[in-house]
Amino acid sequence: MVMEEIQSYSDNYRSSSSSTSSPTNKPPSGPFFYLRKPGALRKPFSFEDSPEWDDLDIDPNIEEGGDSIHVATTTASPSLSKVNSGSLPSPSMLEGSSSIVSRKIAGATIVWKDLCVTIKDKRMYSDKVIKSSNGYSLPGTLTVIMGPARSGKSTLLRAIAGRLHCPARLYGEVFVNGLKSSMHYGSYGYVDRKDVLIESLTVREFLYYSTLLQVAGSLSQKKAFVEDAISAMSLGDYAGKLIGGHCLMNRLPCGERRRVSIARELIMRPRVLFIDEPLYHLDSVSALLLMVTLKKLASTGCTLIFTMYQSSTEVFGLFDRICLLSNGNTLFFGETLACLQHFSNAGFPCPIMQSPSDHFLRAINTDFDRIIAMCKNLQDDHGDFSSVNMDTAVAIRTLEATYKSSADYSAVESMILKLTEKEGPHLKSKGRPSDVMRIVVLTWRSLLTISRELNHFWICLVLYVLLTLSIGTIFINIGHSLSSVMVRVSAIFVFVSFISLLSIAGLPAHLEEIKIFTHEEPNQHSGAMVFILAHFLASIPFLFLISISSSLLFYYLIGLRNEFSLLTYFILNIFVCLLANEGLIMIISYTWLKVFPCCLTLVFMHVLMMLVAGYFRVRNDLPEAIWKYPLSYFAFHTYSVQGLLENEYIGTSFAVGEVRAISGEQAVRGSYNISSSRNAKWNNLLVLFLMAIAYRILLFVLLRFHIRKSFTSYRSSCWLLTSNKGR
Repeated sequence: MVMEEIQSYSDNYRSSSSSTSSPTNKPPSGPFFYLRKPGALRKPFSFEDSPEWDDLDIDPNIEEGGDSIHVATTTASPSLSKVNSGSLPSPSMLEGSSSIVSRKIAGATIVWKDLCVTIKDKRMYSDKVIKSSNGYSLPGTLTVIMGPARSGKSTLLRAIAGRLHCPARLYGEVFVNGLKSSMHYGSYGYVDRKDVLIESLTVREFLYYSTLLQVAGSLSQKKAFVEDAISAMSLGDYAGKLIGGHCLMNRLPCGERRRVSIARELIMRPRVLFIDEPLYHLDSVSALLLMVTLKKLASTGCTLIFTMYQSSTEVFGLFDRICLLSNGNTLFFGETLACLQHFSNAGFPCPIMQSPSDHFLRAINTDFDRIIAMCKNLQDDHGDFSSVNMDTAVAIRTLEATYKSSADYSAVESMILKLTEKEGPHLKSKGRPSDVMRIVVLTWRSLLTISRELNHFWICLVLYVLLTLSIGTIFINIGHSLSSVMVRVSAIFVFVSFISLLSIAGLPAHLEEIKIFTHEEPNQHSGAMVFILAHFLASIPFLFLISISSSLLFYYLIGLRNEFSLLTYFILNIFVCLLANEGLIMIISYTWLKVFPCCLTLVFMHVLMMLVAGYFRVRNDLPEAIWKYPLSYFAFHTYSVQGLLENEYIGTSFAVGEVRAISGEQAVRGSYNISSSRNAKWNNLLVLFLMAIAYRILLFVLLRFHIRKSFTSYRSSCWLLTSNKGR
């Protein structure tokens, strides 16, 4: 039965396509297919039970002030849309008004002209990912960039927003209100495809901390911004719920998580909002609800530009304009209804009972050629699959040629000329909080997050205590005789090594911190120095609590020297050792951004540092190449163990027989290299502290100059370039 349905659908598609192979033929009419006629109202492409709504034909006319547009209205239907209710004027309002309604617009006009994006291939810029794209987006409208995978949708969106990655080079012009200028801080928002949220905060807390990082002003104003964003994205029912949930509450659904990501960018009240795949991983109901919310947001005057791979019929009816891409080529730009007419004129009308977006992708997605090739030899009871024989390469060339010779292309060129001939108001940069304020906010947010993360701190603290109890009970009651020196050295080495190794358990939390930073930094919510200082300050109380609890247990179970100053140094040594270790973990976390490779790398590095720390073989006896220089000097285990042994044995002596005694340094020398100076332990502590600072300086360099992003972007761009060449 399934094979029969596929065959029947293929025959239907072929017959529908072949019946209108020439532009003179008209597409079939019916309840599932609609072509716009002059003076007709816009309606959704939907099935019979789809809602109806009023619509307005917007004729943007930029005045000298540049802040308003004229909205030319047509006769409205007496019924309001179930979907778009409240976003447009009601019929009663239209009846009492003239045919021209002036409304103040908070958005901005975006125009891109002859836009090309090339990817760096080896030493020269050659292949174009985006090829001479033209288009515009007006205040109060939804403009969608649609196309198959790897067609250049996200690249075009980033190019318009001025957020291209390093290996890409931009040619062409982007106008903002008729000006050739980039958009400044606070004038636009950009929402990435993936939602990066803090799971341990509620929706309101998450937005409030984002407001503190973005907006300068009084607390009452910032709280008002948060409530406005919650209201705009219809998040009132979820404002007090934890984003990640807990044992008694589920995490936020995907649709609401997407709304939170968009609400974070609405806090600045941007004039232009860019969204990469707003319906990413959403079901049909959540997708429709989110698009209706965005439609209502656009009705306030905000300019919305977003990418989309595919949409349902109801969602497609909400778009105002569509930019259709395939392999970087613009196959159409204009109103969504005119796009169907364009496909019909090119000989590819939309079959009945098929979503327009599905039809567009079927015609221009070259991946279908592989499916056709796979199905040529497959047989079923009624024949083969070779009837699905639309050549997408021919379709793409036909659609591109038809568009460039059409009236729609001329209308776009004329509109671009009209929108760029006069300069409108310049979008000014909004004020932002000081770096000191951001450090305070990030520190407090990190403290709150860590305290709520059960896996990050509390379980790790329990594991540290259990590990210390295990080591302490194994080496308990070893005494203070000369024969106990080697056992005591072993206990201290095992304690330092395993405590450092166990800190890898906090790796997932560090990865989340890095991911949040890499998401907030492009939107200028944070900076490399601000992030590192805030993370450093937030980690101090938790690392100190781990150090003091573990050190006290170990110190008294082993029975080390009972002096307060020696105990204080022991705690400080372990604390600074963990501080240096955390800096190393942050560097590895940023390098990989994945748990498994980070764990492998850290375990391997810790094992190497244990080997060269001077316990298994005294450091002076290590092979000089590689093992002694430089590995033994890079291992913080070396300085921590050496400092603790100097703290325990310098100033002590052991009796050998009745008349002879040896110093503690001489007693340890056979097992470990330590110095006889009383200041040696403080020198080792200083080296540990400098290593902790050096690791964070290295992390700052990596974050500040986007070294990983540049490498990743270059690698992904080369992959995209190779895939396009294969096509």
